[in-house]
Amino acid sequence: MLTRRSVTALIKATMALVAAPPLVRRAWAQPSQRAVTFVGSTAGQLAAIANNSDTPQEKRRGLQRVINANVDVDAIARFCLGRFWRIATPQQQQQYMALFDQLLVTKIADHLGEYRGVQITMGLARAAEDTEIVRTTVERPNGGTSQVDWVVSIATGAPKIVDLLAEGTSLRLTQSSDFVAYLARHQYDVSEFIKALRQIVDRNG
Repeated sequence: MLTRRSVTALIKATMALVAAPPLVRRAWAQPSQRAVTFVGSTAGQLAAIANNSDTPQEKRRGLQRVINANVDVDAIARFCLGRFWRIATPQQQQQYMALFDQLLVTKIADHLGEYRGVQITMGLARAAEDTEIVRTTVERPNGGTSQVDWVVSIATGAPKIVDLLAEGTSLRLTQSSDFVAYLARHQYDVSEFIKALRQIVDRNG
């Protein structure tokens, strides 16, 4: 299921979404300024949530709105489940999608307070099939620096985030690997997988 490794990768990658302060420094970007602008805007919206004085419940609702508008959660969820998406019944697919969305929001919301004052420098963008990858450098107040690449899909017209690469580690691939490993240990029982996922969501909700 969600092992310590996968949870760490999930938090490390998705928290790049709230790494930007109100002022985002910019380097240069090619080939798509649109992708860079989109990433900077998304980071700015989430930075406002991380730094405001709202209650945890209000922050979570704000976070949910931004993720719904800017992240292709369904595409990420389907990718993470891999071939087992086709095995799942329509009801199981619906349950899984809802649980995946809740888990993503909860994990980010739980760590918002840790990312105040962080700065992000916008870097170059490069095309990759039907996505564009925007490179950023994240600088923390204590001096730690890391590289995060935002994978932006333009397939549907409006840009959507479909993956994050934290120091070269893909959120989608890491999570998919752990999902498949869990299913393999439980005779590829999708219902058991959904039950375990619900337990994690309930425990952290």
